[in-house]
Amino acid sequence: MQVEILNLDGKAVGKVDLQDGIFGIDPRADILHRVVTWQRANARAGTHAVKTVSDVAGSGKKAFKQKKTGNAREGERYNVHMRGGGVVHGPVVRDHNIDLPKKIRSLGLKMALSSKVKEGALIIIDSEKMKEAKTATLAKQLKKMKIESALFVGAEKVDENFKKSAANIINVDVLPTIGLNVLDILKHEKLVLTADAVKAVEARLA
Repeated sequence: MQVEILNLDGKAVGKVDLQDGIFGIDPRADILHRVVTWQRANARAGTHAVKTVSDVAGSGKKAFKQKKTGNAREGERYNVHMRGGGVVHGPVVRDHNIDLPKKIRSLGLKMALSSKVKEGALIIIDSEKMKEAKTATLAKQLKKMKIESALFVGAEKVDENFKKSAANIINVDVLPTIGLNVLDILKHEKLVLTADAVKAVEARLA
């Protein structure tokens, strides 16, 4: 399929052919859900933990004698029902990672790209390079292009001036091709790829 290439002023400067096997397949909600779940699970640190009775610092001596104190019987001062005591069935250090075949991950990325094409939310620009880092300039250009929420994807490296200009614009994120992922694509209304990024994406998913 052919898509117009625009510049940052929103003017057409050419056309590019997109591979149907990457940008033209039917998205499936179940595949996208599996990939997003895998991504979010892998992002979890799993370092949360609490102290159990055996971990709480303190003496194991009986708090007070068993009888004739007027208090309920008490063995350990740091038991689970006492203030400052251990926690029962609390979170422990664990690995949240989920295994997902590479084929499914790759298919999920293709479907996410195809979903943006289907929605008419894929924009191809000739280049993201800017002469200077100026947030106000980029904000005006995005307004011209009617972009309020977008993920910009460059080739191997993103232009530093563009990256700095976009840093303070809400709902606009910038990634190199290697960082392209399903979750970020679906989080934004529009996906903006540079012409070089299109080639890099097609080489990555071919």
